[in-house]
Amino acid sequence: MRESAPPRSKLIAAFAAVYIIWGSTYLAIRFVLETMPPFSTAGVRFIISGAILYLWTRSRGEAAPTALHWRNTAIVGACLLLGGNGGVMWAEQYVPSGIAALLVAILPFWMVLLDWIRGGGRRPPGLVFAGLGLGLVGLGLLIGPDALRGGGDIDLLGAGVLILGSLSWAVGSVYTQRAPRPSSPSNGSGAQMFGGGMCLLAAGLVGGEAAQLDLARASTRSWLGFLYLVTFGSLIGFTAYAYLLAHTTAAKAATYAYVNPVVAVLLGWAFANEPVTSRTAPSRNGETAPIE
Repeated sequence: MRESAPPRSKLIAAFAAVYIIWGSTYLAIRFVLETMPPFSTAGVRFIISGAILYLWTRSRGEAAPTALHWRNTAIVGACLLLGGNGGVMWAEQYVPSGIAALLVAILPFWMVLLDWIRGGGRRPPGLVFAGLGLGLVGLGLLIGPDALRGGGDIDLLGAGVLILGSLSWAVGSVYTQRAPRPSSPSNGSGAQMFGGGMCLLAAGLVGGEAAQLDLARASTRSWLGFLYLVTFGSLIGFTAYAYLLAHTTAAKAATYAYVNPVVAVLLGWAFANEPVTSRTAPSRNGETAPIE
């Protein structure tokens, strides 16, 4: 159950944060992946952000989460960060940042579907189905029939991981609105990021990323991208998203997925030489073209 209606200005600020900041994180992720492994880097990012936010809220007198809260935030963190963000981090090794944001735009479909089939859910009106149908048609045109047959210029595995990752994100978003959580959204965000970060770090260790991580060889651009993700992407963006989930529906909060691609495509074109076309082509070996 959602909390009492918040000030309109706070809702607008939270929507603006996830609309704009999260659109820019796709480019930051691409810069990070130049010289850093995906899961371990994302894990450290969220562990740092989660610890900072949690300690800050506790210093302000917020009550510590109960054991039930920790369990629920760990589940949400795994869905949002390991499945959702981890999928984006992995897939951007093979899919350009702008295309990644476009593929993740299937998120509202998952949100509406999950909200409908859950216990007590209501059937969405016809206009919602029409809008989602148009979105899925656009997604099919983006990927293209060649890619669906295993060819074309879009990495099919990377695209599939992004779509499944958005489903994982939707599951976590719907779950967090029904599960008992800390009274403070900031407190809950810190716990979610810490728990999800631990899951990401474990995935990186299992995947052998420890041998790939060489901080001495990490580029300045990767470090700047990492710092941007910790501060803006996590501390500001993730907290804003948790605030929206606490004060509006999951489907409305997911509308950021329609705006993020515009920001991501423009930034990818401006700073990463990604062409603005109907499909942004990766290089012949399946990886994104190197940044010059």
